[in-house]
Amino acid sequence: MAGVPIEPDTKDWTWVLRERCPDCGFEAGSVTPADLPRLIRDTVPGWEAALASVDARVRPADNVWSPLEYACHVRDVHVLFDERLRLMLTDDDPVFANWDQDETAVADDYASQEPAEVLPALVAAAEAVAATYAGISGDQWDRPGRRSEGSVFTPASLGRYHLHDVVHHLHDVGFDPRSMTVSAYDGNVADYREGTRLMPDPARVAIERFAAVLGAGARVLEIGSGPGHDALVLEAAGLRVRRTDVTPGFVRMLRGDGHRADVLDPLTDDLTDPDDPAPYDGVWASACLLHVARPDLPTVLSRLAAATRPGGLFQLSLKEGDGESWSTHGNVAAPRFFTFWREGPLREALAAAGWRVLTLSHEDDQRDQPWLDVVAERDEGVVEEPA
Repeated sequence: MAGVPIEPDTKDWTWVLRERCPDCGFEAGSVTPADLPRLIRDTVPGWEAALASVDARVRPADNVWSPLEYACHVRDVHVLFDERLRLMLTDDDPVFANWDQDETAVADDYASQEPAEVLPALVAAAEAVAATYAGISGDQWDRPGRRSEGSVFTPASLGRYHLHDVVHHLHDVGFDPRSMTVSAYDGNVADYREGTRLMPDPARVAIERFAAVLGAGARVLEIGSGPGHDALVLEAAGLRVRRTDVTPGFVRMLRGDGHRADVLDPLTDDLTDPDDPAPYDGVWASACLLHVARPDLPTVLSRLAAATRPGGLFQLSLKEGDGESWSTHGNVAAPRFFTFWREGPLREALAAAGWRVLTLSHEDDQRDQPWLDVVAERDEGVVEEPA
């Protein structure tokens, strides 16, 4: 039943300020206080999608909140943290009033609230607290406040703690940026295939150069194969390609075309080819790893290096810029989440992962959007896959 109270969450979650959350992937150390307004606002599309779902009121289990109940909780969390922030900015070392989230869920009957009313309230609360974060500057970020049990926060640490709560619950309901991006592609595979059928000449030239260096017969792991346009050109140039994608719809499409293809997430899945466990000669990852969260890309790069032979090649293209954003442009109308990179941090991440950059160019696509195109070589030293 939707109204059955869940088991109270009595865990102390302050450890997420020191460690990466293994469930949702949140890494507090990667969040700068100045980015908090944008990052809070960036969570709103996920809640819009969750509340629009036909299953918004459905609990996955009797003792687990529905997306609607989680959304009510997040709405109230935004309001609560806005109050606590304002208190920290006006009072000296205030003690926060206790708040029992589980009692509030029962008292306010989260399960019976209307999604059409919850959503605008959540959006308004997110905007209000984002505006409060945006108004903090200088030493204000270091003003203390504490919970009644003694945990001390500053606006900076409270913001990271707050953001994790919202991000974690998007993960709980399956509308986190990764899940939403996969779903966006999954629902638009045919449109994406048709919209990307014509390959730009620079992309074809890049494939031919990549193939020429590796030589005929080389084995390539393709990450983000999509509808398979690049794989066909890679194979025409004499390479053997293992097609993979994190989106099941693309894998079904490729298999329907008669190709072997695997659903594979380079962040978590075994990259070894079950038919040939030898290291790959190269990795082709064109315009796909731009959906990987910033804290996760170094892990992906290291795992790809560990799966590639010394001297093997890696082709990578990412959108150039700062921060992250949602987009509904291009060949997919549904929201997709993008991470942007600058040359310096990207070079550092590649080197730390065991890749030596051979070329890194700045290119504009047909819509004048800037990209970073990289060709790198796997270092000769031993590269171990991250634990």
